Amino acid sequence: MISAMHEDDSPELIEVARILKDVLEIPDVPLKVRKLIVNLCNAVTRRVARLAAAGIGGILKKIGRDGSGGITGGRTRTGVKMRGTVVTIEGCLYTSYTMFREYLHEALWEILGEDIAPHVIPKVIEDGPRTVLMLAM
Repeated sequence: MISAMHEDDSPELIEVARILKDVLEIPDVPLKVRKLIVNLCNAVTRRVARLAAAGIGGILKKIGRDGSGGITGGRTRTGVKMRGTVVTIEGCLYTSYTMFREYLHEALWEILGEDIAPHVIPKVIEDGPRTVLMLAM
């Protein structure tokens, strides 16, 4: 519901109006309020994606894969190339909600930096548990 309203790009926010009327039983919402709702959906989505990225970053730190152990430029201090880390993500939210996926990637790059983030590979698991698992490649 949030993703549908957030990604409504029609000038009159028709999908937002439909969801408010049909699902939430709130008829006749003015366009100004519908725009406010889209902005609220954006803020919530960004916050959730950043919290998810912080959780991923925390797990990477705990297992020593966040670059804090002297890894720069994709190499360790000994010159050994850094291994990639696969982060498995339950598929529905990640694959269906474009803005969530973009905000998650943005936050991972911000948290991990340009040296480490390219080595963190999100992998979608369909019909999996709704948890994040860490697997080393």
